[in-house]
Amino acid sequence: MAGKSLRSVDFEVFGKVQGVFFRKHTRINAGKHSLVGWVMNTQHNTVVGQLQGDTGKVSLMKRWLKETGSPKSRIDRCEFKNERTITKLEFSDFAIRK
Repeated sequence: MAGKSLRSVDFEVFGKVQGVFFRKHTRINAGKHSLVGWVMNTQHNTVVGQLQGDTGKVSLMKRWLKETGSPKSRIDRCEFKNERTITKLEFSDFAIRK
């Protein structure tokens, strides 16, 4: 990844995002963009996670989380926080956490 700028961002997605394979589709889409990080359900019926990777790919994934999601999901809103530039990836893959 030399010469590319890397970004890290935390996210939380609100709406109908549990029981609709949202985490699975998030992992698949992150893989398509060579992103690493994790995603998990919360007790508040939201999905949270962290993305890391190439700045442009992170931007694409942020748009997917905000506007697309899994086929049966309904996204009311998506919040991003702690966005920062990083010098190296802190994860080796994109995991679904329980």
